[in-house]
Amino acid sequence: MTQKMITKSIKPKIRLQVTDGYRFVNDVVQKNRLNTVCEEARCPNIYECWDRRTATIMILGDVCTRACGFCSVKTGKPRWDDPLEPYRTAMAVKKMDLKHVVITSVDRDDLKNDYGASIWAETIDQIHYHVPSCNVEVLTPDFKGFKPSLLKVFNSEPEIFSHNVECIERISKQVRTQANWKRSLGVLEFSVENNLRTKTGMMVGLGERFDEVIDTMRQVADIGVKLFTIGQYLQPTKNHLPVERYVEEQEFNDYKDIGLEMGFDSVKSGSLVRSSYHADEGVS
Repeated sequence: MTQKMITKSIKPKIRLQVTDGYRFVNDVVQKNRLNTVCEEARCPNIYECWDRRTATIMILGDVCTRACGFCSVKTGKPRWDDPLEPYRTAMAVKKMDLKHVVITSVDRDDLKNDYGASIWAETIDQIHYHVPSCNVEVLTPDFKGFKPSLLKVFNSEPEIFSHNVECIERISKQVRTQANWKRSLGVLEFSVENNLRTKTGMMVGLGERFDEVIDTMRQVADIGVKLFTIGQYLQPTKNHLPVERYVEEQEFNDYKDIGLEMGFDSVKSGSLVRSSYHADEGVS
């Protein structure tokens, strides 16, 4: 495929508006002592999504055992010990009267031979039990590719299983130093093999070429992934990877058109799109 020459464009604008919907979600999150990736990862869509009374709840604490170059979540040695978190998460979902919830977590490489999968499964089960009308979408770490952990999550039957490749393979090691791009692809393939509706996402603006993005999309489409998101990388702090370029909206439109032609059921593509952006629209 012909490579596109890409010029640097304008940084996308983020809408900041505190509404009643935002206040309601914030109140539920605080009262139930929950972490959200919306806050921890400094998501640019927090005001819009919380206004729609949707949030991405982050389980297993707020300290990650990995230190990815793009992510603002705290890193270090986790001290999390909260066996009631799955129940409290379900109660928060019930209070917000959600029809679709996204659950994610930090990496827990310290929990050997489980990597947090037991809490993942219990959280899904608690939501299904207490809020049976709510679809559960999970955005999981790779569990080091440990299949027994993945099967624990799969057996709880989330409506959507998501794991992000995050970027093109060539730059993966500088973006996710402790991850493995092929392992992520394997996690997605294993999900498809277990008949889960499967989703992944990636960022652009980190030094990739247009043709490399298309190749990444093709690889995940070919293994049966049906939902795809792609958005602009935004540097959370000066200590994180710099933005190499701001991608034009027309390029995002091209990714969407090409992705739909590849066979994805849904392609969310735009400068402020994130993994869980309008996630409820991905349920078949």
